Amino acid sequence: MATLAPRILNIVAIAGIVLAAAAALPQARGDAPVRLGAPPPAFGARDIAGKTVRLGDFAGKTIVLEWTNDGCPFVGKHYNSGNMQALQRRHTEAGGVWLTIASSAPGEEGYVTPDQARADLARWGAAPSDFLLDPDGVVGHLYDARATPHMVVIDRAGRLAYIGAIDDTPSTDPRDVKTAKNYVAAALDELAAGKPVTIAATRAYGCSVKYKTS
Repeated sequence: MATLAPRILNIVAIAGIVLAAAAALPQARGDAPVRLGAPPPAFGARDIAGKTVRLGDFAGKTIVLEWTNDGCPFVGKHYNSGNMQALQRRHTEAGGVWLTIASSAPGEEGYVTPDQARADLARWGAAPSDFLLDPDGVVGHLYDARATPHMVVIDRAGRLAYIGAIDDTPSTDPRDVKTAKNYVAAALDELAAGKPVTIAATRAYGCSVKYKTS
């Protein structure tokens, strides 16, 4: 019982954050900006080199969108364990595209300048295809990103195949990565095998996206 106490306290402590930040399932919202099986919203955003990157640049490829916040312990769980970097490398080495996106507003937790984003990539050893800056929250709102990490998978035909949490274990403990069901990895495996995605929508957990309010 004593060994369970820290984990129980951890769950209780983060419960409020998880509930507050959980994203609604897209099919449950009539005003949702995205719809499973349909083309996802097009967008353009500047990367940390100042170049405008458009979703349409990657037609014919499987694309992963990852909303991040370098001050969020839920994001930290996946980077400190090496989980996110492993997924990034596995996907990009297979020919896919991985776009990491920061939608926090200036002055808010998770906002990064290009130099700060480069420092985060170096510190974590992250390997996305590109890092996009969305300080006005335009791209985040298009994809109803409410929590970090918020994950989206777009198939080669240009259809939304998955949206929601990275896995089924809403904790900040890196040890939980080993036993969690990784929804993103499962979706990518099924798409690579030519199969439909079994679990296509879940509730994202993590820290709320700190959008610009005015």
